[in-house]
Amino acid sequence: MEPVEVKYCLRCGCGLTRRRRFGAERPVCPQCDYTHFFDPKVAAAMWVEQNDRVLLVRRAATPARGRWTAPGGFVNAWEDPAEAAARECAEETGLTVSASDLLELVPGREHPGGAGFIIFYRGEITAGELQAGDDADAVDWFGPDELPEIAFHATGVMIARWQAGHFT
Repeated sequence: MEPVEVKYCLRCGCGLTRRRRFGAERPVCPQCDYTHFFDPKVAAAMWVEQNDRVLLVRRAATPARGRWTAPGGFVNAWEDPAEAAARECAEETGLTVSASDLLELVPGREHPGGAGFIIFYRGEITAGELQAGDDADAVDWFGPDELPEIAFHATGVMIARWQAGHFT
């Protein structure tokens, strides 16, 4: 996917030109020599299991409205990804969850507003009551043979690994 066009320098406001810099053609300011880099969006998610079932949330917003995914979302600038996963999980499920292990890093940008990669953590429930919130309209536990329609490729990758016994 092509990045969004950047027309003006973030430092001095001059119109940008394109030049080869750091191994790729990038927007460069002819006045102050600033090079603009397109940073990837990072998402973090919690993989929470209980009684051989996994916790999933149903999306209430586009993209993939009505389909299910692991609780998670974008990492804010300077936020620890494990803390972001815990924050997103609390917002979407009502559960306080702590990250115990880094499970997987899944690359891939499925849609223009999506993350460049998703960091999955194993989550351990420490408190809370299960209830959908934020951009989820339902939350539930699913066994390996009773899964709903999955929203994103990254969650599908995790489900396949879980079904194959990679997380035990």
